[in-house]
Amino acid sequence: MNAPENADARLRSTPTFIDLVIPEGVQESLRQQLADLGDPTRDMDRATARCHQVFATLPIDLLQTILDFGRHADTPGVARVDNLPVERELPDTPDDGGPCQTKSTYLSEGVLLGLSGMLGEPVGFTTEKNGQLIHDVIPVADGATSQTNRSSTVFLNFHNDIVYDAAGSYNLSNPDFLVLNCLRADHEGVAGTYYADARDVCRALDASSLKLLREPLFRLNAPGSYARMAGKDEILSDPVPIISGPDWSPEIASSANGVHAVSGDAEVALQRLQSTCREVAHEVFLRPGQALLINNRKGLHARSEFEPRYDGRDRWLQRTYIRRNHWSIRDRIVAETRRLHT
Repeated sequence: MNAPENADARLRSTPTFIDLVIPEGVQESLRQQLADLGDPTRDMDRATARCHQVFATLPIDLLQTILDFGRHADTPGVARVDNLPVERELPDTPDDGGPCQTKSTYLSEGVLLGLSGMLGEPVGFTTEKNGQLIHDVIPVADGATSQTNRSSTVFLNFHNDIVYDAAGSYNLSNPDFLVLNCLRADHEGVAGTYYADARDVCRALDASSLKLLREPLFRLNAPGSYARMAGKDEILSDPVPIISGPDWSPEIASSANGVHAVSGDAEVALQRLQSTCREVAHEVFLRPGQALLINNRKGLHARSEFEPRYDGRDRWLQRTYIRRNHWSIRDRIVAETRRLHT
C-alpha cells in the first residue's frame, strides 16, 4: 500500500510522542475560569461547552497543536500535557472504582472535559463504568489481577479500548481517543503508562510477522465488563487482522483480556507484537498536573504493575472516551441521551 506522494517521508519524520506544557500564566487563568464549574454530570452539554470555551483561550500555537493532534494522520499518537491546574484539596481516592461521592470541587473534571473537547465528543457505553462519561481509574482490591483498569499488581497488556459489536469486529464503535488526567500518583511513583504507536511497531517488526498481523487470523476478546454482563468468560470477534490500513498510516486493534490466534504461525506473530510493543513504547509516569492524550487507533497502550495500599491515597486518574463523530454509531444510542451508547 503506497502512501500519497511525499506523505511517506513526512510521516516517517513525524515523532509519535509529543510533550506540551501549559505556560504558568495560562495555568492560573484556566484555574480561575474553571473555578465556578459545578458538577458536570448534572448538565453535561453545558459543562462541555463551558470547558471548551475556557480551553479555547490557550495560546494559538498550543491550541493548534492539540487540535491537529485530533484531526490529522501525520501527527503523534500520544501527547503529554504538563502544568495543568490541580485541585488544592482532594478527598480520599475511592476504593470501589468510583465515582467519588465526597468531591466538592470539579477542577479536574473541567480539565478533562476541556482537553477532550478539543479532540471530539465524549462518549459513554452502558457496559463500561455504568455509562458514565467521566471514568475514575483506580485500583480496586477484587480487580487487582484482572486485565482491566481496576488492576494494579499485574502488567496491563498492550491494548486499545474496544467495544463489543454484533457485526463481529470490535474496533467499529470504539473510542477514537482517550484522555487520562492524573489526580494522584501511586505511592512509590512506579506506575508507568506505555504507548506503542503502530508506525513504530510496523517499522520494528520483521516482514513475516507484519504480513501475518495484517491477515484475518485473530479473534479479539470482548471487554471483560461486557462479558461479565453477558454471563460469559469470553466473547470472541470474527477473525480479523490486528493491523490494517495503509503502510504509511496503519491502524492497530488488540484487546487487553485476550486475543486468540487461529494458527500457530499467527500465535508466534502475536507474541512478537507484544514484545515489539515493549521495545518501542513511550513510557510516562503520570503526576498530578499532567494528562495524556491517547489516539486509540494509531497505537496500543499498557500499564506497569504497582502496589496499592487501599488507604485513600492510591493512584487516581480520570478518563474520558472520545469520538470525533457519533454519527456512525447512532444505531447504538440509548434513548433520550446524546452521548450514551449500548
